[in-house]
Amino acid sequence: MTPTRLMLAFAFILPPALATAQDFNRTPPNSPDQRPAFDGQTRAPIIDQDVELQQETIAQGLSSPWGIDQLPNGDWLVTERGGALRLVSVDGTLSAPIKGVPEVDARGQGGLLDVLVADDFAQTRRVWWSYAEPRGKGENATAVATGVLSADNSQLDDVDVIFQQQPAWASTAHYGSRLVFGRDGALYVTTGERSQREPRQLAQDVTTHLGKVLRIDPLGGAASGNPTIAGGQPEIWSYGHRNIQSAALGPDGALWTVEHGPRGGDELNRPEAGRNYGWPVVTYGEEYSGRPIGEGITADETFEQPLYYWDPVIAPSGMAFYDGELFADWQDSVLIGGLASQALVRLELDGTRVTGEARYLQGQGRVRDVDVAQDGSVVIVTDSGNGAMIRLTPCCR
Repeated sequence: MTPTRLMLAFAFILPPALATAQDFNRTPPNSPDQRPAFDGQTRAPIIDQDVELQQETIAQGLSSPWGIDQLPNGDWLVTERGGALRLVSVDGTLSAPIKGVPEVDARGQGGLLDVLVADDFAQTRRVWWSYAEPRGKGENATAVATGVLSADNSQLDDVDVIFQQQPAWASTAHYGSRLVFGRDGALYVTTGERSQREPRQLAQDVTTHLGKVLRIDPLGGAASGNPTIAGGQPEIWSYGHRNIQSAALGPDGALWTVEHGPRGGDELNRPEAGRNYGWPVVTYGEEYSGRPIGEGITADETFEQPLYYWDPVIAPSGMAFYDGELFADWQDSVLIGGLASQALVRLELDGTRVTGEARYLQGQGRVRDVDVAQDGSVVIVTDSGNGAMIRLTPCCR
């Protein structure tokens, strides 16, 4: 048995992590003169509930993990930004890189990003993944590919690139890139607006795929039933977004997202067909220099308001609605990975209104993705230093 195999063969149990009524709401906002558009749009009451979480490290030694999804047999697929797709078995064994992944541009925030397993994987063995695709001359863009995982889990066959964001840009940031299936089988793809001042404006330009939620056929092309937007790309579902790295289907069957704001202004949205969410014209954030973005306005009747926003940011990445049985009080809660906040963020909802917020594991590393396992446990990946996949259960089962 190799040292790596030995290290991963056993679960590592960490001390319980207590979620308490922390003072994150006492941190002053970056933009103190801004006001929410309605009560409860930001700084919801802290959930007054102490929860002890048992942490079990399923696998460690991951290199910048980004996305995870579980296979029907309990194994997991995990992406590493450098370009490796790996399988983590139930016992924690970490596979060699799976062959067949196209070349990625791993500079900056790029690389191999999200991964999604077909609902009928047991029959088709089909998976999808998103990545920063090199386009030459230093340019790149978000792309989505699909392929069939071999029976021995060693390679992807019949690989086909089904979506290529247009236009490409010479940037190494803001790829968005979460993948979510709708109940109707359409595939939602989130994109970023490439960060720089010039392409940032293209979030409002419907002739481009930048700063959009897209809805496509899983085998390529626009999905049927998309909104008709004058002059717009047929894949567009909604637009005016900055950089969406959190997305999940809610219990209501609708897509929910969380996008990165700049300095302040992370947004929770429930994107609706054909709607404009305002970036960069309206935002609850500001430039990293502290200067206002554009005219510094937060609301305009032309644009949709976020259901909730954060200032300071949590820096969202990964998202799931809890639907398991282990955490009785978490049913239908929103779980969001936090990078800057170094936390697992939980929101309680009443319809589309956020009624409470809690943060767990604060300061224990950047939470890059979060999912609910088949057994009802919560599985996260952290990408700080020695990347790890960690299973969370109520203490002490």
